[in-house]
Amino acid sequence: MSGDRNDNDVLRQLRDINKNRECWRENIDDVAAKLNGNYSVAVKAKSLWILGEMGLNYPAEIEAYLEDIVGYMQDDDSKLRERSTNAMGRIGRADKNLVIPYLDKLMNMRFDESENIRHAFIWACENIASNAPVLFCEKLEIFYELIFDSGKKVRIEAPEMFRVVGKTKPDCVKPYLDKLEWIAQNDENPIVRIHSAGAVRITKKSM
Repeated sequence: MSGDRNDNDVLRQLRDINKNRECWRENIDDVAAKLNGNYSVAVKAKSLWILGEMGLNYPAEIEAYLEDIVGYMQDDDSKLRERSTNAMGRIGRADKNLVIPYLDKLMNMRFDESENIRHAFIWACENIASNAPVLFCEKLEIFYELIFDSGKKVRIEAPEMFRVVGKTKPDCVKPYLDKLEWIAQNDENPIVRIHSAGAVRITKKSM
């Protein structure tokens, strides 16, 4: 019982930190310490999420903890793999150079058995691509294949990567326009159709 109570206390502290953004910089070390302590999955998952958001605002201060964050992409617990993948996306959105050394590991998350993690992988790549689309110009076939994934959440999210890249690098998306237009007209899922049509529209507007 005392362990549960302590766990709840730590989670409450983390929620308080998350709400008080003006105190984020001074609390990075404290939050990161939870990754290596004897804490529950819930505490580590919350810490990973907050570190990702902190990294979006203070990427240089997060750099020292990147190895710890990346390590959880190989964890046995799917929630921790998901949250570390999310965090890498936010950190990479702020500074692509921080995540480039780990990009291959991030790309491997598309093979994860968990639909939530494959979805988180696409979301993380979108975050990075929003400021560094060139990193994914040669990798778009991966996201095209994910439009046909077995998971509905993955299928819905995958076309969004073409919208993000097409907004600033339309030439990279151009080879996929005919395919995306076909999906926009014929896919069984209405949201996949909408997102595919949006990717086509944004890309053509940027050309």
